Amino acid sequence: MEWREYAEQMARLARDLLAQDSVQATLDEIVASAVKLIEGCDAAGILAVRKGRAVTLAACGDMVQECDRLQGELGEGPCFDLARRKDGERVYRIADLTRPQPAWERFADQARRLGIGSMTGVLLYTDDEDFGALNLYARSPGAFGKDIETAGWLLASHAAIALADARTIDQLEHALETRHAVGEAMGILMERHHLSEQDAFNVLRRISQHHNIKLRDVAQRLTTEHTDRA
Repeated sequence: MEWREYAEQMARLARDLLAQDSVQATLDEIVASAVKLIEGCDAAGILAVRKGRAVTLAACGDMVQECDRLQGELGEGPCFDLARRKDGERVYRIADLTRPQPAWERFADQARRLGIGSMTGVLLYTDDEDFGALNLYARSPGAFGKDIETAGWLLASHAAIALADARTIDQLEHALETRHAVGEAMGILMERHHLSEQDAFNVLRRISQHHNIKLRDVAQRLTTEHTDRA
């Protein structure tokens, strides 16, 4: 691997990731870039474990979602284990899936049937948060050596920073949208029922709590009903 060329590619990737307009677009760009940039990589995905379930956040390649589903059903597998580990381990590598894998015997047997020959994965994380595992797949055994593992680390580091940034922006935009929706709904209640600002907000909050519906959704429903009646 030409490391100078790879470094230049990483620099371009960093700019591309930061240019994405949503968290999902960032995730999709990460896995597509892994397939494009990492030698021998035929497919890539990002898997997270939420409440004990395997969740595919992004996939590039047909085998990814099937592999994630398999690990979730079996409750075992390298991606599944890495995404939920708390012991500080940040990477795994299976050089040859055609050989016995005692740690994941059931998974390895079925993964071979999916046409997976070798795998490697790296956690996507910052100091504050884990985002899941970036997993790379190859059809042939022996595709991922130490150099590729290092390349995966570099890609994952860039990706985690961009993902953290994208999530922050997404959360801010969501907060602004919620504030706007709630403010509009409060205005409707204040005008319709001659309520104060605090009383209007309390009405929305009570409806939200009683029906277990997000405050933003309550506000949007009220605004939609008001518009339909107008």
